[in-house]
Amino acid sequence: MPVYAYKGVTTAGKSTRGHLDAESLRAARGKLKHDGIFLTELVEAAGKTTAPSTAARSALPSLQRVSGLDLALVTRQAATLLGAGIPLVDGLGALTEQTEHPRLKSVLGTVRDRVNEGSSLADAMAQSRVFPDLYVSMVRAGEAGGALETVLERLADYLESQVRLRNKVSSILIYPAVMFGFALIVVGVLVTVVLPQITELLQSLNQPLPFYTRWIITASDFARDFWWAIGLGMIGFAAAARASIATERGREVFDRFKLKLPVIGRIVRLLGIARFSRTLSTLLAGGVAIVRALETAKHVANNRVLGDAIDLAKESITEGATLARPLRASGQFPPLVTHMIQVGEQSGQLESMLSKVADTYEEQIETTMSRLTAILEPFLILLMVGIVMVIILSTLVPLLQVTSALG
Repeated sequence: MPVYAYKGVTTAGKSTRGHLDAESLRAARGKLKHDGIFLTELVEAAGKTTAPSTAARSALPSLQRVSGLDLALVTRQAATLLGAGIPLVDGLGALTEQTEHPRLKSVLGTVRDRVNEGSSLADAMAQSRVFPDLYVSMVRAGEAGGALETVLERLADYLESQVRLRNKVSSILIYPAVMFGFALIVVGVLVTVVLPQITELLQSLNQPLPFYTRWIITASDFARDFWWAIGLGMIGFAAAARASIATERGREVFDRFKLKLPVIGRIVRLLGIARFSRTLSTLLAGGVAIVRALETAKHVANNRVLGDAIDLAKESITEGATLARPLRASGQFPPLVTHMIQVGEQSGQLESMLSKVADTYEEQIETTMSRLTAILEPFLILLMVGIVMVIILSTLVPLLQVTSALG
């Protein structure tokens, strides 16, 4: 059923705005008229509008992605409003008005209307398909326990920590990525522009060329004549790899392969464990049952091998066992993690221990990435210089030989 955004004036003369579900524009007008609202604007939130001037603006919300930073900001603001004693519906209305993100503004308006109609906040958020499962689960637990403000604060902390971690990793990888792209451009220009001109000169000399020079010339001609085939091959390989990873077996093999890679495998494992620990700590602190929390944390870890170990732990817990023992038996979690989880279970402070694990591993991720980048920078420079030197020497040596013969 379409969702419509409206602006109007009530019978008391006050301006009002909001969202409602209706089968058509006519049905939406009828509902609002029955509620005593005189319309000044009526827009279909999914993309159709009653006025051409609002068409482009209303089409954007359903296309724009809601980032983790946007969600964290709204969550922090919601916790602040609830902490100030503002009713939930009024708080959602205030968030709708001050949020600048078009899609999030539309979603918050819809959530507010559903809550105003008697739906729970968690159910309204679940229907929006914008709030992740972790978010909805914690909000539902907060509503059930009467601690929604505290849960929203913890959610905001969690989302902000994930954004910081993602930004740190991205900023560390920017320089090596730029260097690698520059190296590809330089090599591409040499192979497709410079080398063909030198090749014509070498061939005009009618002198036998060294085997490595012939190889370089052949590779240059192939890249220049069949660049389209190389491009199609790369696209086909990427598509085939993506289709393979999309299968259950392919994803498991790929995730296991990533964990076995030198250096990269360590980073992947640390990142998965940090996400798992942070998510599980946040969910347990928010009052979510441990079995449900483990199911959500498994998906956040984003690794099938680690997920299988978490599934075993979940089954073990349903049988009355501890969390640490099956994680230790899987061999996928380092002793530090399982030991701290065991101490947390014995002391009744599992949430805080998991939070400390996440803090420790996030610091290790940043340190490891910084060291890896420090190694990659000179390596990429040397690689680029080496490729350029090979190309230059492959063409310069025959010219020197001809010059020596003529001399």
